Amino acid sequence: MWKKFKKKFIGDKDFYSRVLTLALPLIIQNAITSFVSFLDNIMVGQIGTEQMSGVAIVNQLLFVFNICIFGGVSGAGIFGTQFYGKGDYEGQKYAFRFKMYASLAIGCIALCLFGCFGTELISLYLNDTGSTGDIALALQYGEEYLLIMMASLLPFAISQAYVNTIRESGQTFVPMLASIVAVLTNLILDWLLIFGIGFFPAWGVSGAAIATVISRFVECIIVVVWTHVCKEKNLFIRGAYRSLRIPKKVCKDILIKGTPLMVNEMLWASGMAAISQCYAVRGLEVVAAQNISSTISNLFNIVYLQLGGCISIVVGQLLGAGKIEEAKDADNKMIFFSVACCGAVAAVMAVIGRFFPSIYNTEESIRELARIFITISALVMPLCAFSHCAYFTLRSGGKTVVTFLFDSVYTWVLVIPFAYLLANHTALSIVAIFFLVQFTEIIKVTLGFFMVKSGVWLQNIVGEH
Repeated sequence: MWKKFKKKFIGDKDFYSRVLTLALPLIIQNAITSFVSFLDNIMVGQIGTEQMSGVAIVNQLLFVFNICIFGGVSGAGIFGTQFYGKGDYEGQKYAFRFKMYASLAIGCIALCLFGCFGTELISLYLNDTGSTGDIALALQYGEEYLLIMMASLLPFAISQAYVNTIRESGQTFVPMLASIVAVLTNLILDWLLIFGIGFFPAWGVSGAAIATVISRFVECIIVVVWTHVCKEKNLFIRGAYRSLRIPKKVCKDILIKGTPLMVNEMLWASGMAAISQCYAVRGLEVVAAQNISSTISNLFNIVYLQLGGCISIVVGQLLGAGKIEEAKDADNKMIFFSVACCGAVAAVMAVIGRFFPSIYNTEESIRELARIFITISALVMPLCAFSHCAYFTLRSGGKTVVTFLFDSVYTWVLVIPFAYLLANHTALSIVAIFFLVQFTEIIKVTLGFFMVKSGVWLQNIVGEH
């Protein structure tokens, strides 16, 4: 029994060496990013509850934009990964061009949307229910922060098109390095500009936004310059701008496979924002507590997020090379490894996560609510790890319509109506609502298990190119 289990779910030393070589730079990069975001959050939180809440709301809106960019590059990324596995660098170049088009288009749309409707979008999260905070001030700080942050949208969009293509080639060190430099830049400038250290002005929320914008440009410049200087490591970039052409068949295939993925990411991210808005109707203290909780959770979630994301690279390359059985075997082992690691991380988060809210300069009622949210998030984390792995497994084989149903349709048809009903039409406490909504993940895990087990994702989608 143990031998059978070990053969199916436990890899050898070489397997874990390959996975960790790929995953550790991503985990380190995101750990640093999340930790700096945590420190950034604390620094803004030192100014006041309204400032922290206004920034948190805008960051929720920017999260939707970030995920839309991720979806825009990921559709072409499925093909780019398999093209790379096949050794077709010309095909990878076409996928890169598609990513640039998609990223810039999404960036321009976001600029128009935030420029015209920023106030209305922020106001969706502000409700005078509850006894804590001034919603008019929170709106003012949110508008101030968003106006400056809009300058970061296009450099972020461009850098993601490059980073996604570099990573699908198995290179994760330089994106990690660029991210580290950017977040350290952000952290130092936050400290200087939020509080007015030395001869720098104390710009508060505006200072936090300016620091982030500068860091986005720093990251973009590092990634773009390195890619073009080191062409021997990035063969896709050779001649990438000599033409803007994408062959009709490649473009058509990416659109067919990628559009559901892009729409899925957009709907999923907006769905997460909608769920947060459902919680927000219970008052500004809930917005503040959820901001603290999500910031802490992000520190611990990076392990399963990056291990799950590595599935799309490892399994995608094997599928592109026509190694179907190897892809299936690697997927089983990576899912088990991710969930096992996540179980350990969740235990640590449940124990020490409760101490973090005490750092924030806000009301004790908000701190206590944040502690409860953190504990619930830790309990649900292993479930999220499995469903995340299932999502990337399906995506690696180009099953983007299935992932669309599995991810965003599930969120909008089941989770959001459930959250809305509980928040607006029941007398349940926000703690009970948060718990019930989070544990709807059980349904998603069940669906993901059967879809992965069916093997519908085991296909090579670039064999005919």
